[in-house]
Amino acid sequence: MQAKKMKAIVATGYGSPAVLQLQDVNTPTIKSNEVLVKIHATTVTKADTMMRTGTPYFGRLFTGLRTPKHPIPGTGFAGVVEAVGNQVSSLVVGDAVFGETTLGFSTNAEFVAVPENGVILKKPDSISYTEAAAFTDGHLTSYNFLKEIAQVKPGQKVLINGASGSLGTAAVQLAKYFGAEVTAVCSTRNIGLVKSLGAHHIIDYTKQDFTTTGQTYDVIYDTLGKRSFKECKKVLTEKGQYISPVLQFPLLFQMLWTSRFGRKKAKFAATGLRSDRELREMLQEVIRIVTAGHLKTVIDRQYPLEKVAEAHTYVDAGHKKGNVIINVQP
Repeated sequence: MQAKKMKAIVATGYGSPAVLQLQDVNTPTIKSNEVLVKIHATTVTKADTMMRTGTPYFGRLFTGLRTPKHPIPGTGFAGVVEAVGNQVSSLVVGDAVFGETTLGFSTNAEFVAVPENGVILKKPDSISYTEAAAFTDGHLTSYNFLKEIAQVKPGQKVLINGASGSLGTAAVQLAKYFGAEVTAVCSTRNIGLVKSLGAHHIIDYTKQDFTTTGQTYDVIYDTLGKRSFKECKKVLTEKGQYISPVLQFPLLFQMLWTSRFGRKKAKFAATGLRSDRELREMLQEVIRIVTAGHLKTVIDRQYPLEKVAEAHTYVDAGHKKGNVIINVQP
């Protein structure tokens, strides 16, 4: 019997957005413990564009040395269960679901196979597929950094650098929800957006450098990895923390050094490398915060599946506000 085909974006190698091509490929065959999800929406994130280029190079230890190990990009998804394996008990055909595939990628496609005990949850009716597809980038990552890594507490001063991106828009809202006094750093054109998300103070980086204001912060969350721990150290409080999801060699060294010496800490963590159980638990808490009205999803642009390369070009430009969504089902 001939395998069923689906449309998917395939990375033909590492490089520019031109390596991303729409192709007809085999629809995944599910194992006994997996479900086949018909994807309604997925995303293009800054992390996706970095993995497309294969940089930083040590990341290829996870993604493939010369060519991508998983040629279909994308990790976040939202859709409907199309088929279930014979050992699956918690999901049935027709369930609306969302989640992420972490290092399995493969969501910039019409279908994806996901283990029942992977990072997959039923989608609340109050959340659209478009919104749900973006949860595992900005919302989940920023929750992990602010709550689990920095352990932000009420009354602390938190600065978010890159406050208008997917991680930043989530972080502003989450830090405020956790009771912090939030300072957001963004460009002039995004001040209105960031203010609407609840930031107490806003610094326009085109006019002022936050490391020279004289203000100090308990936590600096650099969502973009644009400012180093060395630069930020002088505006951290005595036991302040610099946290960033963008791993560079200097940060790795500083994280190791400050874990043993000094009160000011530099911290990095790869959220996607946490266990599926931990990610599901955090995602459940994110859902609770969203449904309670304390966290909203900011969506910048939406593209059809065949224009994923165009979406990568837009994200590469560095000016996106919130999330970029790929609508797989019209």
